[in-house]
Amino acid sequence: MADIPQKPRPGAGDEPPSPDTRQQRQVPARIYEQKGGAPAVADVASRKERRSLGEILLREKVISPAQYSEAQRSIQHRGGSLGSALATLGYMQENQLVSFLSSNYGVPAVNLDEIDIPPDILNLIPKEVAERHKVIPINKQGSSLIVAMSDPSNIYAMDDIKFLTGYNVEVVVAPETTINRAFDRYYEEGGGQGPDYQAILESFEEDSVDVVNDEDRVDIDELEKSSKEAPVVRLVNLVLVDAVKRGASDIHIEPYEKDFRIRYRVDGVLYEVMRPPQRLRNAITSRLKIMADLDIAERRLPQDGRIKLVMGKEKEVDFRVSVLPTLHGEKVVMRILDKSALQLDLTKLGFLEDQLRYFRNAIHEPWGMVLVTGPTGSGKSTTLYSALMELNKTSENISTAEDPVEITVEGINQVQMQEAIGLNFAAALRSFLRQDPDIIMVGEIRDFETAEIAIKAALTGHMVLSTLHTNDAPSSVNRLLNMGIEPFLVTSAVNLILAQRLVRRICPDCKAEVPVTPQELLNLGIPESEAADFKVFKGAGCRTCGDTGYKGRRAIYEVMPLADDIKEFILQGYSAIELKREAVKLGMTTLRAAGIAKIREGMTTVEEVLRVTRRD
Repeated sequence: MADIPQKPRPGAGDEPPSPDTRQQRQVPARIYEQKGGAPAVADVASRKERRSLGEILLREKVISPAQYSEAQRSIQHRGGSLGSALATLGYMQENQLVSFLSSNYGVPAVNLDEIDIPPDILNLIPKEVAERHKVIPINKQGSSLIVAMSDPSNIYAMDDIKFLTGYNVEVVVAPETTINRAFDRYYEEGGGQGPDYQAILESFEEDSVDVVNDEDRVDIDELEKSSKEAPVVRLVNLVLVDAVKRGASDIHIEPYEKDFRIRYRVDGVLYEVMRPPQRLRNAITSRLKIMADLDIAERRLPQDGRIKLVMGKEKEVDFRVSVLPTLHGEKVVMRILDKSALQLDLTKLGFLEDQLRYFRNAIHEPWGMVLVTGPTGSGKSTTLYSALMELNKTSENISTAEDPVEITVEGINQVQMQEAIGLNFAAALRSFLRQDPDIIMVGEIRDFETAEIAIKAALTGHMVLSTLHTNDAPSSVNRLLNMGIEPFLVTSAVNLILAQRLVRRICPDCKAEVPVTPQELLNLGIPESEAADFKVFKGAGCRTCGDTGYKGRRAIYEVMPLADDIKEFILQGYSAIELKREAVKLGMTTLRAAGIAKIREGMTTVEEVLRVTRRD
């Protein structure tokens, strides 16, 4: 590394030098990306005077002032950069932003996923500096250090890096998501393969934590003290952070008679990540209960709480904690809500074109009911929140009754249910009707009372959104009838019923075509005329997907609008099977058919569709 120039660093209150008075840096004119090595820099060209990203986008009319203001509000509410806010709001795709920045600033764009960065280059910039400025060093040539940034206008980051390293800073632009992946790959423990749990467990001394038997007297002071010991704190923090970085939706911490294990649910499937020693059982559980503000002395009754973590400066994550006393100790399950990873855009959830049109038409009706059905963890809440985001306007009064409130949305009146004091869905609905509502969302219709009030609200000029636990769209009608709702009320109030499931997406980094026999395709439900040319893909497993072959999930839908013919069948007392048969004749795409469409697109696998759907 070159010697750091001996010059005083500006104070916190000093004004940064203007772009005009800075030494004009040179930037690479093009980069040759090579798998297995850092990029080689070719000729360099002068860089333009730097303005802020927002100023450039507004000046070039890439975004409107209203869109810029909304992005700024999103940053204040959720954190993040301007680029990520614009991408989340759907005003710019990330690749479009990178191309724009590359062209406007005259700097090359790189794909960090295809670059292997040597350790000696990474060590030039400390991890905390790299994360703070969203930069990562990728190469060094002479007295110049080449760094990838998501925002080339960040002159403060360049000054910091130049001061710390003594190198001139040359900039290339990369998408923020690939920079974040590079952080996980290079800076985290284990080289991106996950934390080294074994090293942490070895830091415990044999007598550092004692196992407390159920029949023993519990010394609360000792238990609280052991839960705050540095190794316990470090292990618990690492489990929480690692689960978020792996994209887990739940953490299971499970005690058994002779074992103790921790599992993550990633893309809907549980994976074991570690087995801590039995002697850590009570200390880990107590640490989590303290973090969730629960009573560590109470070990006989279930408890529920919440943990809120702020990771870095931009990422806020909520953990919904449930503690359940079992035969061998307390089992802890934490539902993870990563707000930065939420996708609340209806166009990106997985709807087929016709399905999205039907759903949008239904939620934009002036009154009526739209029901979303499916098992727990099938993405119903995300679909409802996405619908609310589209309906959320100044002219609309929206109220929601939720148990629990999972996502806080500005402009919507959200009410948390509290059964202990009598605040249930039915009570909340009655109150909503005295609050001059336009749109009402009920977390779940569980009983006749809630269903009756929701139906009446839908018939008296309100749009009502809610969920049911049924297997498909037609069986939701029978569920309402079994609750005691009259058939004529169902046909008068319900606009549309939607059923959904989540299927895992094939990892794009290891996706490959696989052979499949015509008979397998016929068994899946693919017509014989299409089987010969039908291509099937699968993930081979790689570092990106943790060798699972899958990365992320996408919803498949079954959308049944209650057209006049369907209403007539309901009034005639058709069963769920008969309703489905008639709905398919009228053009409804079943869950299995929607899954086959995703296989045809190369988005998911045959095994996934078979796992979450049944043959119709």
